[in-house]
Amino acid sequence: MLTKEVKTKIIQDNQVHSSDSGSPEVQIAIMTERINQLITHFQTHKKDFHSRRGLMKLVGQRKRLLEYLKNNDKERYLALIKKLNLRK
Repeated sequence: MLTKEVKTKIIQDNQVHSSDSGSPEVQIAIMTERINQLITHFQTHKKDFHSRRGLMKLVGQRKRLLEYLKNNDKERYLALIKKLNLRK
């Protein structure tokens, strides 16, 4: 799980304006951090299939948000994927 401090830092790093906590950029950044934590979890717990299902749901939700951002504002999308190193 993300601690409150880590989540607050992610929100501050990715917010669009000063009181922003729910823009697609913030949501995608939080999901990316959670996905990265789950990936490291699976390196030691290879047979944790219940959490793996949660990971797949997170990946799908992040994919939908990225598609939404790509369709509505291409510049914000490109800046975000570069910042989070999502596409190689």
